[in-house]
Amino acid sequence: MKQVESITGQELREMFATATAWLEKSVPDIDALNVFPVPDGDCGTNMLLTMRSSVDEAYRAPDYGASTVAQAMAKGALMGARGNSGVILSQIWRGLAQGLAEKESLIGSDLADALLQASTMAYKALSNPMEGTILTVVREAASAAEAQASSGNDDLISVMEATVSAANESVANTPSLLPVLREAGVVDAGGQGLYTILEGALRYLRGEVELMQFRKPQMIASNIPLVTRLPQMVTVEEVPYGYCTEFLLKGQKLKPDKMKIRLENKGQCLIVVGDKSAVRVHIHTLDPGSIIRYATSLGTVHQVSIRNMDEQHEDFLKIQRERMPAVDIAVVAVVLGDGLSDIFTSLGVAAIVPGGQTMNPSTKDLVQAVELVVSDKVIILPNNKNVVLTAEHVQSLTTKSIKVVPTETIPQGVAALLAFDYEADLETNTQLMTEAKSAIKSIEITRAVRSTQLNGLSIKKKQAIGLLDGDLLVAGNNTADVLNKMLNKLDLKRSEIITIYYGADTELVEAEQVSASIREQHPQLQVDVVRGGQPHYNYIVSIE
Repeated sequence: MKQVESITGQELREMFATATAWLEKSVPDIDALNVFPVPDGDCGTNMLLTMRSSVDEAYRAPDYGASTVAQAMAKGALMGARGNSGVILSQIWRGLAQGLAEKESLIGSDLADALLQASTMAYKALSNPMEGTILTVVREAASAAEAQASSGNDDLISVMEATVSAANESVANTPSLLPVLREAGVVDAGGQGLYTILEGALRYLRGEVELMQFRKPQMIASNIPLVTRLPQMVTVEEVPYGYCTEFLLKGQKLKPDKMKIRLENKGQCLIVVGDKSAVRVHIHTLDPGSIIRYATSLGTVHQVSIRNMDEQHEDFLKIQRERMPAVDIAVVAVVLGDGLSDIFTSLGVAAIVPGGQTMNPSTKDLVQAVELVVSDKVIILPNNKNVVLTAEHVQSLTTKSIKVVPTETIPQGVAALLAFDYEADLETNTQLMTEAKSAIKSIEITRAVRSTQLNGLSIKKKQAIGLLDGDLLVAGNNTADVLNKMLNKLDLKRSEIITIYYGADTELVEAEQVSASIREQHPQLQVDVVRGGQPHYNYIVSIE
């Protein structure tokens, strides 16, 4: 049996670069584990983007000491963290880096100690840590690593094997700990992602890098038998920023069609044109280096252009800042949809960060927006429950004073803005806006992207579904009927105003018919119809 007594920082970096490539293979499967049948199943995507950022930073480390590389990975993970799973993952790497402080290389017991630190740091990241999630998986994996290291057989492969085995069992057991997973018949997506990363690291230590090219990660099944096998959810990939990469490839017997197939999953906006001797390539990718390396294996590259699209986004935010008057307190909001963006801007938001369901902005995106607004005091409105944790990490990355009003829906964000007092200080405004968002009920109407059973409902793919403050309550074949059923579940006697934001896939005529029906059933209410332009959600409704 192969043994590895220790590894350097450079090997640590390569180990997790290999693990990231292994994770990439299972992203669609991990995304499809999303418990709720709404189009935001992007846990795998978020973890992959976080890992890529982590590894990219590791390649910029000033030396190859294990401590230096681990610190660089932690920094990269935090700056690139997307969504809750990405933020928690960044904290795992932060704890790992703390556990490897001042280590030039690491042995099995060092890795075990670092994993324990990683588990502790991950739990600290959440105010209400929940078992049956990635937190449970990292804790039980770390405990197994510590037990193995203490047994006397503490070479790195033995410690990592114990870690991966425990992670496998922990993921399979997540439905036993979390009722919503048990009802949906799936394991925790974040836990599955972490297991895949750890498994990739183990395969690197075993020397299986070449073999991994022809294999795919294992998707862990629940240890609770399912009555029926649920179909996979349609994967909705978020479109991240990256590098606009262009070059001319010269060579002999080039095959443009084969190149296109090879590069299709490497980025967005792919164009491959040419002949046997010259091929022009254009692609938006997060990893231009891998594209160039592939190209140079086929011939010689010329006229190389790599442009950072993050800088283009920064220029966009600068223009926004220049157009906004200086204020004592600036508000940054996460919004997706041109109509909703116009609404938030008209209410005084200093900077809009594009994002929401299916496209969670990273910590870096939020930090850039915060740094570009004029004020040194900033309030962030996440407007999505999967962005709140990301927003809470911004304060540690800026000298500005940051407050997060934890809005989880667009109506809560609007209510918070309406409560903003230009004459009040930062603390008072945070309190006022938090109180205001808590008084709002939010209904969201969308289409199920997979069949499932949840909250006693048997839901079919593409059925209309209704959520009240994030809880799925109604399913049906017609969006208007589902919205009316959602309203009938509420006591509207004390309500005064209903605002309907209709989405990009909904016609104004249909929205007006829906509002007329609501007025007929509830004549005491003021019903307003506003174009939101949001994708995926036919209606977002505010009840106040």
